[in-house]
Amino acid sequence: MGGYLLHHIVRFGRTLRAAGVPITPGQIVAFIRALEWLPLEDRALFYHAARCTLVCRREDLETFDRVFEWFWRNPLMGGQLPPGLLSTAPGPIRRQENRPRPAEVGHPPAPEPRSENPEAPPVILADRAMTYSPIEILRRKPFERFSEEEIQRVRRLMARLRWQISERETRRLRPGPRGEHLDLRRTLRRSMRHYGEWVRLLWRTHKRKPRPLVVLCDISGSMERYARMLLHFLHALSHTRRHVETFVFGTRLTRITRCLRHRDLDEALREVSHTVVDWSGGTRIGECLHVFNRDWGRRVLGRGAVVMIISDGWDRGDVELLRQEMERLQKSCYRLIWLNPLLGIPGYQPLTRGMQAALPYIDDFLPVHNLASLEQLAAHLERLPARRSARRSGLARPVPSGGPE
Repeated sequence: MGGYLLHHIVRFGRTLRAAGVPITPGQIVAFIRALEWLPLEDRALFYHAARCTLVCRREDLETFDRVFEWFWRNPLMGGQLPPGLLSTAPGPIRRQENRPRPAEVGHPPAPEPRSENPEAPPVILADRAMTYSPIEILRRKPFERFSEEEIQRVRRLMARLRWQISERETRRLRPGPRGEHLDLRRTLRRSMRHYGEWVRLLWRTHKRKPRPLVVLCDISGSMERYARMLLHFLHALSHTRRHVETFVFGTRLTRITRCLRHRDLDEALREVSHTVVDWSGGTRIGECLHVFNRDWGRRVLGRGAVVMIISDGWDRGDVELLRQEMERLQKSCYRLIWLNPLLGIPGYQPLTRGMQAALPYIDDFLPVHNLASLEQLAAHLERLPARRSARRSGLARPVPSGGPE
């Protein structure tokens, strides 16, 4: 909540309290949080959000209506109720007839109150200062430009993201209204109710289970400015979904799944810092993928796992080894997604030798440079098909930053 709107909401609460409506600080906070999810240009939603969060007694509804109509036309006079506002107005205010235009919510019009001295020039109480949504700004702001306060706010926004990866079909069957397999046993037993007549055919369909998610994050020197926010993202992801395996790599591969199980983020990051020894060093992606495929592939890549590699593609290792291990990894998993923070930079081209070697084996090439890109990633994972085609194209499908797929 920014601009003058937050200031006006606090004064609105004081005005209601002066009018006899009991308002607590917690109700003001609840109203502010509700507005984060509502379009400020919709005056009806603004009114009902205020009424639901600030009014607790039926007898206060009429007072609330009168104060609401008066205050948002005179926002800078909050706390100074005009005499007779609550006593002389005949009946409750009719919201349908007196509803102002949408522009009046969030940045009220600048009224020109009548002065007792008719010769005095009109006094402008407020200007039409544009308000803005800080959530929208944080969604588009690159991770490396965040301040400490913004990092704390983005941490809470990341915790709200829900990661619903498309489920996989298992070999086991269960009864279902439609399916590919006839349930002959249940059909025969049901026919006994009708003297052996097959009145209705019963079917079985495949059971569905969530896919495991495996994340390999680059923590080399070229990724240092993104590493902190990416670790926040990995911690939130680990506590939102089950079956998440997390690894970091630079010059060696390190599993940090156990470290991120701590509920407290600071404690989790502290343990990660003690576990990982190659922070901000060089990058040998091929060697690290070789260790992963050899030591961890059979453990974590079963049951149709989705693999996400987070890296900018800068590599000092053997390019041919990287190509071989990428091909092996793609054949072992259900979907191989490469997240590159540089993809959000306008005009970026994947010209480094590491990216050139990996691109033919990437299924999806996505940005991961701001909160909007994480929301885009969540939507993409939810839309993954339930079944993998017999032959994949083997070409990365880049998605523009901040745009729909």
